[in-house]
Amino acid sequence: MNDQNCMEGILQLEKGACDLYLHGTLESCTNMVHQAFSKALFESLSLQNAIYDKMSEKGWYPVSSVEQKKIDAVRQKFCQQ
Repeated sequence: MNDQNCMEGILQLEKGACDLYLHGTLESCTNMVHQAFSKALFESLSLQNAIYDKMSEKGWYPVSSVEQKKIDAVRQKFCQQ
């Protein structure tokens, strides 16, 4: 297992944690619980972003450009619904 594989695994785990914290925030029954999950979600999202930035910096998370006409077509498709 190389560094890239490790970082991909860590990123996936952090995304999973974000998902759990989001659901905890949405389903919390008291304000105190809501605040605790909300804080954990914010911290997890910040960590996820830092991991993504590091992977992107190393070229391990390439982002491809999309033509504007493809973006417009998708926007139009969903605006019609």
